[in-house]
Amino acid sequence: MIWSSEDIARDAVRRQGAGMPAARVAEAVAQAAVRERETAEELRSEGPVERGLVASDPEELAERWAAQHGEWRRVQALMEASGWAVYEPERDSAGSAWAAERTVRRERAITAHAAHLEQRRAAADEVQGEVWVPAGAGRLLRQAASRAGLTPQEVLAQLAERVVVGENGAVSVAPFIPSH
Repeated sequence: MIWSSEDIARDAVRRQGAGMPAARVAEAVAQAAVRERETAEELRSEGPVERGLVASDPEELAERWAAQHGEWRRVQALMEASGWAVYEPERDSAGSAWAAERTVRRERAITAHAAHLEQRRAAADEVQGEVWVPAGAGRLLRQAASRAGLTPQEVLAQLAERVVVGENGAVSVAPFIPSH
């Protein structure tokens, strides 16, 4: 699951800002503004990009700081408008809605990934092949398929499902009537 820069910023601000007084939120807004400006200037510079301690895509880093600055400003405005002394994420209806949405997306991604893995496990047991059948056997196969309203491939699949391998390695199939 890939989160957008806004998702990452909202999650980070929600975690970092929990219980933070208004003065510290203002400091976080100022710091994010500085980081946003610095990363934007770094992108505009013509020289090589200095990576620092952590190797990161400069465009992605600039996007993240811009998103984080916007989210800190939103939290600051919310606190001022609501008269909150400290930021309480559970009282932040927009932030809580976004967090719930991220949780739902994450759960869907986990479920889809698990289903994909299960599908791959099941597919590992499947065998696909191309069978060249002599003309005489091919005619009999097409006739049996036609009577059952199936394709020759479907009849061959039913035949394969009924294969029995004996102790001596002999392969056999008991007589059956192909059906839907």
